[in-house]
Amino acid sequence: MKEFYSSKIILAWGEAVSGNTEIRNWLMKNGFPELGLFCFALRNKDDARNWLLDNGFPHLMALINGAEGRTGAIAWLMKNDYNLFAQMALASDNDSSAMRWVHLNASKEIFLLTQKIQFVKNRIDADNEDAHKFSKD
Repeated sequence: MKEFYSSKIILAWGEAVSGNTEIRNWLMKNGFPELGLFCFALRNKDDARNWLLDNGFPHLMALINGAEGRTGAIAWLMKNDYNLFAQMALASDNDSSAMRWVHLNASKEIFLLTQKIQFVKNRIDADNEDAHKFSKD
């Protein structure tokens, strides 16, 4: 990751990803709207996904797309020197060797953020596969 977020902001981002709306709102109002909107985009909100792309944060959208198994997003991250984001995306898509790489090569805050992204993504996937959550129409 390009080093433009402090450890405290990365920790706050992780808390927001986990569902802490107070911290998500704080990020959005205090100079980090992309991190707050990342939380919505991770949960498949199209307007947030479009905002990230339209406002100079395609790497954050590529992280999400990579976590969703889109190999083109991983290739784009690598090509554009977002190697850490590529590893985070792979790890979030349940690649255990990538998770190990993040654990060994990134900060503790980035590792925790990656685990939280993986947890949310896996929960969304499980909800999408749960027949009980589908409409009975």
